[in-house]
Amino acid sequence: MPEWPLLRALRGGHGTRSLSLTARRLHNLPWGLAKMKALECLNLRDNRLCRLTPDMEALRRLKVLNLGNNIFEEVPEQLTCLKSLQKLHLFGNKITTMSPLMCGGLQNLVLLNLNNNLFSYLPPEIHRLENLECLSLNNNQLRSIPKELCSLQKLRELHLSHNSLTALPEEIEHLAELQILRLSRNQIEELPEGLCKMASLRVLDLAGNKIQIFPAAIQNLELVELYCEGNPLLQKHPVNAIQEEDVLTLKEITARFILAQLKSNNLSLLRAIKQNAEAQDILSQQEECAQCGCGFLNMWLECVQFVDVKQVKQRMMTSRNMHPLPVRILLCSYKCFNRHDEGLFGIAVA
Repeated sequence: MPEWPLLRALRGGHGTRSLSLTARRLHNLPWGLAKMKALECLNLRDNRLCRLTPDMEALRRLKVLNLGNNIFEEVPEQLTCLKSLQKLHLFGNKITTMSPLMCGGLQNLVLLNLNNNLFSYLPPEIHRLENLECLSLNNNQLRSIPKELCSLQKLRELHLSHNSLTALPEEIEHLAELQILRLSRNQIEELPEGLCKMASLRVLDLAGNKIQIFPAAIQNLELVELYCEGNPLLQKHPVNAIQEEDVLTLKEITARFILAQLKSNNLSLLRAIKQNAEAQDILSQQEECAQCGCGFLNMWLECVQFVDVKQVKQRMMTSRNMHPLPVRILLCSYKCFNRHDEGLFGIAVA
C-alpha cells in the first residue's frame, strides 16, 4: 500500500512532525492526514496530485510543504489557511498564475519555489508576501514582473532565469536587501539605472540576454559574482565626430545656464527654483557630462567606455574569458567628444 508511511506515523501517535510521501503515485491526499495536527514538514513531491482537499486546512502548524513535480494547474486555495507555512515548493507543475488571495494568506512565507511552471505574469498583490526572502521562478514564461514585487523589503534572492523578460522595473532599486539576482536566458536589452543603487547585491547573472551596454554606475556595485556571457556586447570601433558645433534648443540652453548657476551656488536663483515645482521637476532630470562635468537635460551624445571589471574587482568571479565591460557614458556636446580620452568611444549606428 502506498500509504504505509502515513499508517506508521499514525500508529506512533498524532505528535509526528515530519512526513514524506514522495513518489507514491498519489492522485489524492491519503485518509488520516488531517489528523496529524502537529505536522510541521510534509513532502508530497513526485506524485500525481492536481488538487488538495479541504481537510488540508487542519494542518495549522505546517511550516514546510513540498508539492513539487505534481500536476497542479493553479496554486491550491487551501494553502491560504496554513498561516504557519514558511517554505512552499510548487516546482514542476503546470501552474499558469497565482490568485491574489493567495498572497494575502501566506504572510509568514520566507521561501517560494515556483520553478518549471507556466507563469506568464505575477499578480501585483505579491507584495503582500512581506516576509519573503527567496523567490524562484526559473523556467517559466514571464514577460514582465510587476513593480509591486520591488516592495518586498526582506527579499534576499530573486531567481528569474529562463523566462521571456524584456525589461526590469526602475523600482528594482527598492529591493534593499537583495543579494542574489539571476536573470540569465531572458530577452533583456537594457538595464535600469536603479539596478546600480542596490547596495546589498553581490551576485548578478545576466548571461544570455540582449544587452549591448551597461549603465556607468554598474562599477559602484560591490559584486562578488558577475556573469554576462552570451550578450551582444559592444566592441571597440573608433568613431570620429564630424560635427564641431551643437545646435541646442532654447529650453536646453536655459537649463544648462541654470544648472551651471546652481552649481556655482547662486543663492537667489536657488531660492527662486525652490518656489517653482515645475522647474524643480524639469531640472531633476539632469545628467552630468562625463568629460566636463556640466549638467544638461535632453541634448547629449551616448558613448561607451570599456571597463576591465576583473581589474577593478580583483576577487570577483566572472564569466570565462570575459572581455572589458562596455558601460554607457553621456557627453554634453561634440566639443567634449572631440577632446575625449583614448578610453572613450562613440557608438556608431550601422
